Amino acid sequence: MAKITFVGHDGTEVTHEGNNGMTVMEVAIKNSVVGIDADCGGACACATCHVYVRDEWVAKTGDRAEMESDMLDFAFEVKDNSRLSCQLKISDELDGLTLDVPEKQF
Repeated sequence: MAKITFVGHDGTEVTHEGNNGMTVMEVAIKNSVVGIDADCGGACACATCHVYVRDEWVAKTGDRAEMESDMLDFAFEVKDNSRLSCQLKISDELDGLTLDVPEKQF
């Protein structure tokens, strides 16, 4: 189990726990995190679960797959640390992960 902190564009922070094997998007949806819409339900077919991974977590979350990069083309304000939360699998190594939620989604 890992604690994931979501920081809204207004600075509001919420922390929720997720079980290993879940995606960060599933944790966000289960806990109604503002700004994470997840319209496709985690199929990597939209960009409505876009988040920014903080610098200290980039190496631990891994690289984007080509499909994820393609979907991020549809997101607003994509940065080098942009990820789709449906593609971030929770593990013990991600305990304490902090993500920033963009002001708006696709």
